[in-house]
Amino acid sequence: MDYHAPWWLPGGNLQTIWAALRGLRFLGAKPLFRRERWTTPDQDFVDVDWLIDGPDVKTDAKTQPLLVVFHGLEGSSSSHYAEAFAEVARSRGWAYAVPHFRGCSGELNLAPRAYHSGDFAEIDWMLRRFKAMHAGPLLAVGISLGGNALMRWAAELEHTATDVVSAITSVCSPLDLTASGKAIGEGFNRQTYTRMFLGTMVPKALRKLTQHPQLFSREALLAVRDLHAFDNIFTAPLHGFKDTDDYWRRASAKPHLQRIAVPALALNALNDPFVPAASLPGAGDVSSSVTLWQPEQGGHVGFPADAAAGWPRAHVRAMPMAVCDFLAQHLPSSAGSLEIHG
Repeated sequence: MDYHAPWWLPGGNLQTIWAALRGLRFLGAKPLFRRERWTTPDQDFVDVDWLIDGPDVKTDAKTQPLLVVFHGLEGSSSSHYAEAFAEVARSRGWAYAVPHFRGCSGELNLAPRAYHSGDFAEIDWMLRRFKAMHAGPLLAVGISLGGNALMRWAAELEHTATDVVSAITSVCSPLDLTASGKAIGEGFNRQTYTRMFLGTMVPKALRKLTQHPQLFSREALLAVRDLHAFDNIFTAPLHGFKDTDDYWRRASAKPHLQRIAVPALALNALNDPFVPAASLPGAGDVSSSVTLWQPEQGGHVGFPADAAAGWPRAHVRAMPMAVCDFLAQHLPSSAGSLEIHG
């Protein structure tokens, strides 16, 4: 697997921002999803979006592989990477679903909690439900926050993860949350990405406070200016952590990667603006089941690629195609990977 960014998109920030804002501008019809609401074990809910099969898909989706993509911080099925993976899954004849973490589907969840980077219990419940309802093999991809949680899940289950999934991938995940949290709170990152995330996270937290008065201090929340402060007021205490530092330490997947026994790919660009290269795992940090792919370029869930094989200029399908190639290598031989073009 090799990747080189277009010459006119130098640097991790440009590669990140282009992909998010412009990478799917040449996409034809947007993926169509069917929404399904699942009741959680604690009587809350999550919404799952299923890709509606187009007329060009000739196989039975119930026995084809099912690709599940866990979105990143404040993401959804309409995120650029989720739509790109949907297109690639469709081209292979795979079933495809995007489960939304609590509060990310456009409707605020009910419980006095939200979601967090290390919620492997939620990942476990979701994956086991997908496995129970789908006859074909299950593949899972986690983007950024979702990838850290997915890797954390695989490490917790160790060898029994293979009973649930055939293979997994984390994409641009902050596997060392402390290092990434520090990086996103500084300089350009603080002015750009932190503001973007807080712009949706703070209003949702305020709505959560309306649901559950006394849950936290409204004044303290309104004073936050970075993710460390937000997590200290909201994410950590609502999910059983002492404070932000405790949350970031205990939720990070990196210290647990040697326990992973299911085929796994950890993909991180070395120029990711808020996942420092120095924080990425090396060969000695992972088990033999984990493949590390750390290209020099790509940004944060960016990886724009020049036109090739019929794709338009600076499209964002290169990364999903490479990830799906990896996942396909670990499918049962009877599953196959039908390429469909039209």
